[in-house]
Amino acid sequence: MSTIDRSLPAPAVAAPPRAATRERLLLAVLLTASFTLAVDFSILNVALPVVGGDVGLSLGALQWVPTTFALGAAGFTLLFGRVADLFGRRRMFLVGMALLGAASLVGGLAQSPAVLLTARAAQGLATAIVTPSALALLTTAFAAGPLRDRALGLNGALMAAGFTTGAILGGVLTDVLSWRWAFFINVIVAAAVLAVAPRVLTESRPAQRPRLDVGGALAITGALLAIVFGLTHAETTAWTDPATLGALAAGVVLLMVFAVVEQRTAAPLVPLHVLRNRTVAVSNLAGVLAFATETSLVFLLTLYLQDVLGYSPLVAGLSFAVLGVGTVVGGALGPRAIARFGRRGAIVGGFVVQAAATATLVALGASGGWMALLLAATFAGGVANLVAIVGFMVTATGALPDDEQGVATGLTSMSQQVGITLGIPVMSTIATAGLGAPTAAHVLGGVTTAIAVNAAIALAAAALVAVALRPERD
Repeated sequence: MSTIDRSLPAPAVAAPPRAATRERLLLAVLLTASFTLAVDFSILNVALPVVGGDVGLSLGALQWVPTTFALGAAGFTLLFGRVADLFGRRRMFLVGMALLGAASLVGGLAQSPAVLLTARAAQGLATAIVTPSALALLTTAFAAGPLRDRALGLNGALMAAGFTTGAILGGVLTDVLSWRWAFFINVIVAAAVLAVAPRVLTESRPAQRPRLDVGGALAITGALLAIVFGLTHAETTAWTDPATLGALAAGVVLLMVFAVVEQRTAAPLVPLHVLRNRTVAVSNLAGVLAFATETSLVFLLTLYLQDVLGYSPLVAGLSFAVLGVGTVVGGALGPRAIARFGRRGAIVGGFVVQAAATATLVALGASGGWMALLLAATFAGGVANLVAIVGFMVTATGALPDDEQGVATGLTSMSQQVGITLGIPVMSTIATAGLGAPTAAHVLGGVTTAIAVNAAIALAAAALVAVALRPERD
């Protein structure tokens, strides 16, 4: 029997823990930024009347507080995803976080509508810069497989939970301190991220720097701005309003212009093979529907809790805490579902369970005794929705190589922003159609009708993915 030579050094085991520690720090920085930006979508919603009174915004003009944010966040996301490929994802991430901190400081100190809306627009622009950069840094830091799936699961969970947390945090800050802390808290987070990020993030860009497709950038940015404006305008006026129809029509025309430009340019903003990739297209459409259905459900249930049950904005916001827990659980379960059922199976299963959970809410009545059903259904639906979102993000980003992750994450970020923007106007229109006198009974009828449509959309999304998305090859 041979003896073991104990003079040889033992295999090194210290490197993996050091690498794992660095990856955890990187993940913490990116997830903190993503969560903060997701919170910003909804943190001012419950405080809008107070905000308007303090800075002099009329009731009719309050819609511009969320609209200016949505215009920047959704309109420029795809553009800045590509810009990050050109100038470096780390660099753009840091620029975006600096802009977020500066814009939030200005917003917190605002004394006039012009200053407040400018700050809100700059926050949206910062979101468009940071979100695709952070996702691209995340997907290139972790190789495709279980580690990346877990990272994307956490990212998806925190971004979805951020929307709900924003509603809760906005109510708490407004009641306890001031709505201005909804801005100031971002200054603190941005400063902390900027202090740590340069030490843990390494620059990431393609080996060959692509050229910027100026024509395509102008066309797609104009299209998204027009569509987002049309959607948000419809919520406060009507879908038949000339401004709404004109904006949506302009958006469609510009999308067609974008497609033509991309076919003719040598260095397209979105390469033709990406536009023709069925996996990318179907998974991103699934992402739009996942975000549209769940965020609009929060809106519908806010109407139910406040206008039917008579709860305060703070209590209504706190009622969504269980949904936030469900999204975190769903983010953790998403990678496991993918490992067991595949990406397509995870997305389809998530949508089916979400549709079933949402459908039970049609039974909601006019008394507080229905809260148990609401809490149970929103928890289950939140878990299922996040499984679908994780499946969408893993599928959409995994379909493209590392040198196109700026494009991939720009598309997934755009899908998220458009989904959040799309869902509420559509569900608001359904819930308020023929409302007449806004009595509790009428509001309840409108809300439950919209909830049924919401569940049907989730089920249709499951069918679409099951039919159109090819199963991955193991």
